[in-house]
Formats: sequence, C-alpha cells, structure tokens
Amino acid sequence: MTKRRILVTSALPYANGPIHIGHLVEYLQTDIWVRFQKLRGNDCRYMCADDTHGTAIMIRARQENRSEEELIAEMQASHERDFADFEIEFDNFGSTHSDENRELCAEIWQSIRDAGLVKEKDVEQLFDTEAGTFLADRFVRGTCPKCGATDQPGDNCSSCGSTYSPAELVDPKSTLSGTTPEIRSAKHLFIELEQLHEFLNDWTQSDDRLQPEIANYLKGHFLGDPLRDWDISRPAPYFGFEIPDSPGNYWYVWFDAPIGYIASTKQWCDKQGEKLDDWWKSDDCEIHHFIGKDITYFHTLFWPGMLKTAGYRLPTKVHIHGFLTVDGEKMSKSKGTFVNARTYLDHLNPSYLRYFYASKLSAKVDDIDLSLDEFIAKVNTDLVGKVVNLASRSAKFVAKVGLSAEYPDDGGLFEHAAAVGDQIAEAYEACDYSRAMRLIMGLADRANPFVEENKPWELRKDAAQAQQLQDVCTIALNLFRQLAIYLSPVLPRLAEQTGELLGDPITNWDQAKTPLVGTPVNKFKHMLKRVEEKDLKTMIEESKETGEAASAAGETATFEDKWNDGGEALAAEPRAEECSYDDFMKVDLRVARIVSAEQVEGARKLLKLRLSLGGGETMQVFAGIKAAYEPEQLVGRLVVCVANLAPRKMKFGLSEGMVVASGPGGSEVFLLSPDDGAVPGQRVH
Repeated sequence: MTKRRILVTSALPYANGPIHIGHLVEYLQTDIWVRFQKLRGNDCRYMCADDTHGTAIMIRARQENRSEEELIAEMQASHERDFADFEIEFDNFGSTHSDENRELCAEIWQSIRDAGLVKEKDVEQLFDTEAGTFLADRFVRGTCPKCGATDQPGDNCSSCGSTYSPAELVDPKSTLSGTTPEIRSAKHLFIELEQLHEFLNDWTQSDDRLQPEIANYLKGHFLGDPLRDWDISRPAPYFGFEIPDSPGNYWYVWFDAPIGYIASTKQWCDKQGEKLDDWWKSDDCEIHHFIGKDITYFHTLFWPGMLKTAGYRLPTKVHIHGFLTVDGEKMSKSKGTFVNARTYLDHLNPSYLRYFYASKLSAKVDDIDLSLDEFIAKVNTDLVGKVVNLASRSAKFVAKVGLSAEYPDDGGLFEHAAAVGDQIAEAYEACDYSRAMRLIMGLADRANPFVEENKPWELRKDAAQAQQLQDVCTIALNLFRQLAIYLSPVLPRLAEQTGELLGDPITNWDQAKTPLVGTPVNKFKHMLKRVEEKDLKTMIEESKETGEAASAAGETATFEDKWNDGGEALAAEPRAEECSYDDFMKVDLRVARIVSAEQVEGARKLLKLRLSLGGGETMQVFAGIKAAYEPEQLVGRLVVCVANLAPRKMKFGLSEGMVVASGPGGSEVFLLSPDDGAVPGQRVH
C-alpha cells in the first residue's frame, strides 16, 4: 500500500468563548479520522488554530477592561486544555493573530490584487451608536430579505441559505445594545468572485470533493446565478490585521481565518524542518477540511477561489457535518443541555462521548442527536458489556502463565474478524463511523458467546483443565485485542490500556491480522466503568443557567422551572415598539380552514393554500411553510389568518392574505391554531 501524505484541518474555534459539546462533534470527527490514517501508516498531520479576530473579541476585551491579546491568550490556553483532555491530538495548534498568518495574508492578498479581482466601493453599514462601533455580521439579527425568516444573522440565512449584507436585513437589531442601528457609509474592498465562476462551478461539481447533497446545494443556491462580490474589509475600529495597501481598513475575519490553516502548518514546518510548499503546493499531498454545514459557503466558494488565485493546493475533500441536538432539541442553557467541554469532563469519561459521537456520525450532512438515555445504553451495553467484558472475564486467569504458545482453534472467529477489518477501514475512510461501530460491535457479538460457552471461571476450578483454560483465555484476549485495534481511532485510551495489558502497544492497523501467542499477560487493571445516570443528571444541573429573573423573583423561577420556558426566543427577537390599540385593531385576524394545499412549481419555500372563511368566501395565500409541512397534513386544519392584508402579486400568483405562525423559519415553523369550537370566519380578538 502506497503511503499517503495528508494534511487535515478542522474549522478554527472562535476565541470568544469556551468549547462546548456541540463544537466537539467536529473535532472528535476529525481526530478519529486522523488517528485512523496514522494507524494505517499514512503521513497524516492535523493542523488547527484559534480564530482570534473580529468585533466580538474587541467588544469583549473592552468590556473586561483588558487587551485583546490577553483575552485570546487566555482562551487559547483554555481551548487547548479541553481538547487535550478529550484526547484530541493536533500536530500544531496556532493562532490567527500570528506573524505567520499576517505574512501569508499579505502574500495571498497581493496575488488577488495582481489577478485584478479587487475593487473598492462605498458600503452602507450598520453602526451601533450606543456601542460606538460598526456592527459585524454576528452582532446583527433581523429578518431575511429573501425568504422572510426571522432572527437571522447579518451575513447569511440559515433558513434559505441566501447571503446578504447586514444592511439588507429587515428590521435589524444590534445584539450588543438591543437598539436599532443606523446606516453609515464607508469604503470597503471587495473580491469579484464572479470572475472565478467557471472555475468554482467545475471544482464543486466534479470528482468527489464534496458530498453530493452539498454539491447540489451550491449548484441550486449560488452557482446558477452570478456570484456576489465578497466584502473583504472592515473599517476601524476592528481587531485584526490592517490591510497594507488600504490604511484604516482591516481584513474581514473570514479572509484571515482559513489562511490560518496554512499559517499553522508553517509553524509546524518551521519546527520540524519541513517545507511549507511540500504540503500546500504539492500534488503529492492531500488536503482535507472538516467543517460544519453552517460555514459551507466560505469553504466551498471563497476559500478555493483564494487558493486557486494564490497558487496553492486546492482541497482534496471538504467533509461537512450537521449540527448536534440533545434529546431532539437545540442545545439549551435553561434546560442544562448546553454543556461546556470542561463541565462534561468534570463528571464523565471523554471516551463515552467519543464513542457515542462515532456511533452516530455518518458520511452524510445529517444532524446528530445526543439522546441521554441512548448515551447511557450505548456506553454500558457496547463498551462495558461487550468489549471490556471480554478482557475482564479472561485476563486474570492467565496473568501468571501468559498466552498459549500456539493460537488454538477458535472455529474461525479470529480469521473472520481479521477479514472484516477491511470493511471497517473502508467505513473509517469514508467518515461513516456509525457503520464502522456497527461492524465492530457485530464482532463483539460473535466473541462474547464463545466466552459464555467455555466459562473460563469454571475451568479455573479444575487443575486438569489448565491448558484448556489458557487456550480459551488466549482466544478471548486476542478477540478483545482485535476490537481494541479497530476502536483505537475512537478510543485511544482503551488502545493504550490494551497494549499495557498484553505487553504489545497498538501502533498499526495490520496488528489485527496476527494473533499474539506465547507472550505474558499483565495484571488486569480497570478500563471503563458503567455510566451512572446520577452523574449525567449532575452534569445537566450544573449546566443550567438560573438567570437573573429566576434568582430575583420566586414566582418567576417557579413557572420557568415548571415549563422550562427559557428566554432564548425573546432575547433573539425582542418585542417590537409599542403600537396603539387603534393601530392593532386595523389588523383583521380571522379563523380560517385550509380547504386545499399544494406544492408550487419552482418555489423552494412556498405552499399554495386556499383558505375558507365560511359562507363560500375563500382566499388564496402563498405561505413560506414548505420545509415544515406536507400539503396533505394541512387540509381541513383550522388556522389564524390576516384577512384584510392588501393583496400581493407574486411570481406564482396573487397572495390575498397571510397565515399566522411562529418560529425562526425553515423547518422550524409552527402554524397557530384555535382551540376546538372555533369556526371559520370568527374574528380573533
């Protein structure tokens, strides 16, 4: 097998807060893949860094009355501790606020300038007069100008995927002060991405660089139209690198952050005596990025465009994963399911989470759910009951005599597991860890009945059966060792313990093909204990935010605790300005029945509804609820509608009203319905 040279990155964690279990989906996914590649004998290097620039860092440092450098140094130390304790091993972990990154940004910027891709134009940008700063995308929330989804950030819509500038948001609000920002004009530098349209179309739609659903998403949402110019600068005040040929302007964080991948590699190369070009400008090196689906646009359009223009190696593959939910819901501080990495580590073994995530992650972009009951069951059943149990029930019986001199007849168990190793390797390579875990546990299910049938704890009672006891334990420990080798990318600590037990460190995938014989067995030491539900509950309780209101008012705390009514939704979309009673009464809200619902050809978000107000009076409404409801679910349902809205001519026809719904948009839309007894035509008061 030819030895591969592979450079791997994860998205850079932002230096404005601690690592949490949602972040860890990506870093554990990447670490597992890197460990697998190293186990296969490939020269694989894992580079990462803290993402340190932007308004958020500047604002927090100002609030805490310290320098940005002090803040990011503290956060980097915290991040590195958390990663290390989760057994995530980087070959280099740098910072985007480094000399290497500054130099590379200048080099790549000059290449983009030389290619004629930069232009300057005035930009209307949102300015928070109370905070005294222009607002970065992440500090603005509002309604998407394309699909109408509410509570969207200032750069792209999580509902429809559209990109826009913060100034284009409808009803924008500053998240710093809660005020409505004012629009101010400033000069910005742009990269004309449209000049790279043909290249980007070819790159995203060919070979196996992207998952099929991502390639199709880019084709349908971006590459079918001219690509927007990319706003690459921010005016002062801003924490970042000042642009050398544009004083008073700074590179936008999304310009210098991915260049941090190269800068981190350069730091490693300088320490190791390697050449950067051998990793970032050589066709002999693979480059793999692991990212979340929320930053797809930047890594599949902007980033390859930058690399191509500057003469760097293009990514071999961008591996994109979904988000984490807990018990089927978004992580919640009020429910204690928004768990920081350090809080988890204070209560639970990191091996548990490493295995659980591996059991859920596939090669697709699907979200994964951390069901707390399933978490307990998987760890206790699979790791403790099936894997570690093999060693704990056999090692102690041969601690003095060691393994048999020759491998006994096991009915083909070892040979079968060795052959399945190729399938497991294919699953790891494809990032289909859930399949790999199923295959491994299938082998455990074959091994455990062998121990049950041969009962080494009974054989030890009869001295005449000493050889049979040794043979049975030799088979059991070799089957256990195979499992530990296959699991070692996921459970490095278990692999280390196995090496210590059997006196043979696990260093290579092919060790699973040859049994150990005639070697000593050391005293068995505890490997993994069962998850206790009480530890999980303690962790959840510690993660809960009581909130100022709950601590100040007993009544408020009582009803919030009872119904888990957290404040996230209201904080994300504050109440609108007051209106008079007379103004409100102008809106005619009525009960209506949906009598027909159908798909709209060519529309990504809309369903065409026919509403009945009773007495034969109907209205046609186009509602942006396609992602949340199937048409057949809606027919016959009572809803609340705005009955006196001025008709609006749309591309697909005339919309004569609006149905009332809540939620942020996309698949999270919830139609409001009246209680039983309401009838079409009744006014809602």
